[in-house]
Amino acid sequence: MSTILDKATVAVKPELCKGCGLCIVACPVDVLSFHEHFNTKGYHYAMYMGDGCTGCGICYYACPEPEAIVVWKKGARVPEGFQVREYEASGVLPLEEAEA
Repeated sequence: MSTILDKATVAVKPELCKGCGLCIVACPVDVLSFHEHFNTKGYHYAMYMGDGCTGCGICYYACPEPEAIVVWKKGARVPEGFQVREYEASGVLPLEEAEA
């Protein structure tokens, strides 16, 4: 069972982010910023401020760290009950999405 996202969103996985800031500078709608906390590697990681993502993917392409940023466009199909912030914390895609 799956659901359709009603708006675009982006997730930054804190433990994979190296804090370079390229995604923040590249974002045309300024919805990314540095988190005030550090990840376990000692970097201020990028974070989504919660609203306004257009799903353009520019942050994804600007990021030099594979898998640190995931962008979902409006209308993307995700597993029922999928929570972007939980994905951000765990870094594990639900099986249904990983197979799609």
